Amino acid sequence: MQLPEFFDAMPALDVPFPETVVTSHAVRSEAGLVVFFHFHQDFSLPPHAHGPEWGTVVVGEVALTIDGLTRRHGPGMSYDIPAGVEHAVAVKAGTIAIDVFAEADRYPQKAR
Repeated sequence: MQLPEFFDAMPALDVPFPETVVTSHAVRSEAGLVVFFHFHQDFSLPPHAHGPEWGTVVVGEVALTIDGLTRRHGPGMSYDIPAGVEHAVAVKAGTIAIDVFAEADRYPQKAR
């Protein structure tokens, strides 16, 4: 699945991962940051914490580990991570997920 072509006009973010692994398009406001992530390779993040995050899986699979319990989220499923809760993430190649962060400055915009 591909996102609509007009998403390409949305700013990309300067995430600390190569574009061969994940690409992003974002909408930012003073209230938060909405990110459309497309994972091109299997991807994982070690345990970490930040401000509140909500997400939903469009295509593929996102596995979240919180308090030693891993829950797999597939298409149409959403997840809610409260502020400060340590979590680890594993994402399958081909996954498209929409993540919403309360921190509007979670990731800077990539220079064009």
